[in-house]
Amino acid sequence: MTHTTQKVARPTTSAPPARGRSRPPRKVLLGRRLTPWLFLAAPLALLITFTYAPVANMIAYSFTDWDGVSPELHYTGTENYVDIFTRKELFQVFLVSGYYLAASAVQIALALYFATVLSFNIRFRNLFKGVLFFPYLINGVAIGMVFLYFFQDGGTLDSVLGLFGHESDRAWLGTSTSANVSLAGVSVWRYLGLNFVLFLGAIQSIPGDLYEAADLDGANRWQQFRYIIAPGIRPVIGLTVILSISGSLAVFEIPYIMTGGATGTETFVIQTVKLAFQFNKTGLASAAAVVLLLIILVVTWVQRRLVPDEKVDLV
Repeated sequence: MTHTTQKVARPTTSAPPARGRSRPPRKVLLGRRLTPWLFLAAPLALLITFTYAPVANMIAYSFTDWDGVSPELHYTGTENYVDIFTRKELFQVFLVSGYYLAASAVQIALALYFATVLSFNIRFRNLFKGVLFFPYLINGVAIGMVFLYFFQDGGTLDSVLGLFGHESDRAWLGTSTSANVSLAGVSVWRYLGLNFVLFLGAIQSIPGDLYEAADLDGANRWQQFRYIIAPGIRPVIGLTVILSISGSLAVFEIPYIMTGGATGTETFVIQTVKLAFQFNKTGLASAAAVVLLLIILVVTWVQRRLVPDEKVDLV
């Protein structure tokens, strides 16, 4: 007699249906959407109040003959802009910016050189970093007063030259060329630290493995700069060029303190300030400020078109 065992299939129990995720309440969703705007409310209010609103008022004043004091102002159309572009003495002050453009090129080259050298392991590099960046921390008015005594007749510069047997009777701020060269040199000394820090931070962000591979391949310092550092910091170089060009067109602090715009050192911004506060031509000064803003925007746009940002991949 054989016994057969039959397996009885047990009914499979179905898993309980998964509960769908309940949507958060409407108030929670609304709060999540409004939270970022609440954090941005204060910065946006400050930006609109102290940047965009004054710019809008400046553009409106540029079409009037307002003197900055009288409560009455009259609409003059584009008369102020016609004066700026037709009166030679109002627009030729841009030629002074050429000295500062040349100084900016020297400044960028020096900053890039020092940043490259101090990015490697050399003695006293932290001391040199502090020495280069320190002038940027000093107030511009103080720098102007110090260098005013530095360049005066019989001042510090003449005394130093006298130690080397060179007796100078030159008035360093007495002629247009020497004054502009001297002022541009002061600007280089002051803003060198800013570009130096930007370049140094960009160089230090490059992976160290690339330098090690370059050392193994026998690359010298110049080759490392040419094929690793320069391509790696290209976006920062473009940024410094934009800042240098815009800064050269809007120079004000140093020449205003040291010469007041005399001896052919008047810049476009100094002229604009004088139009507004010395000659009470706020409408014309506003138009000049708008022209300067447009020129800076056009120069920046052209530079960005000629040298567009590209993603840097050194690996």
